Amino acid sequence: MFQAQGSGGGLSVLVLQMVAIGLVFYFLILRPSSQARKKHAELLGNLKKGDEVMTSGGIIGKVRDIREIESDGARETRVTIESGTASFIVERSRIVRIGGAAAPAAQGTPAA
Repeated sequence: MFQAQGSGGGLSVLVLQMVAIGLVFYFLILRPSSQARKKHAELLGNLKKGDEVMTSGGIIGKVRDIREIESDGARETRVTIESGTASFIVERSRIVRIGGAAAPAAQGTPAA
């Protein structure tokens, strides 16, 4: 009989621990990665012809052209990059650095 009354207190402690773990998870993982995504989108929004960029694959070059195309019903922005004598077409989201401004690294992703 005494055990039944004490189990209600144990349940509230468990709920408090779960809430605390949820808050830690939010502030250490979800919030920083969300802020990094916003900063990366802002950085890519300022992309223009002539900017020196680096892609996630390590290609460094200057932006020659920026085009929005529709592929399979989805809109994509493709960037033509000139590096030396070669030209490459990459998705805008694959650019990790514009000039000296590097995109912020998300949690668990190596910095550029």
